Amino acid sequence: QVQLVESGGGLVQAGASLRLSCAASGHMFSMFTMGWFRQAPGKEREFVAAIDWSGVNTYYADSAKGRLTISRDNAKNTVYLQMNSLEPEDTAVYYCAAQFNTGTYSKESAYEYWGQGTQVTVSS
Repeated sequence: QVQLVESGGGLVQAGASLRLSCAASGHMFSMFTMGWFRQAPGKEREFVAAIDWSGVNTYYADSAKGRLTISRDNAKNTVYLQMNSLEPEDTAVYYCAAQFNTGTYSKESAYEYWGQGTQVTVSS
């Protein structure tokens, strides 16, 4: 069983930056495509970004392009989400997720393992 634990969320002002981390247990991390999703209050969970097992290929939602960067360190079993120029609209619970390279990056159903989420709140 793979466990994912997110950290790095918090309360920040608009324009600030945060780096979220997601640490995975076990020895299969380097095999996974990793994704970040978020769920804002009253809204459905949505795709934010994904990165393939090698870290070479990354994928972003349109809302994330230019401000958010996904990366990974397979030696540390950790995936990151660097968030810059945060806006109040980025307020959400952020979840990391892992899948065995289904080729589908933006759909929740493609991901087998999920973390519990970390809250990001951006004040105006």
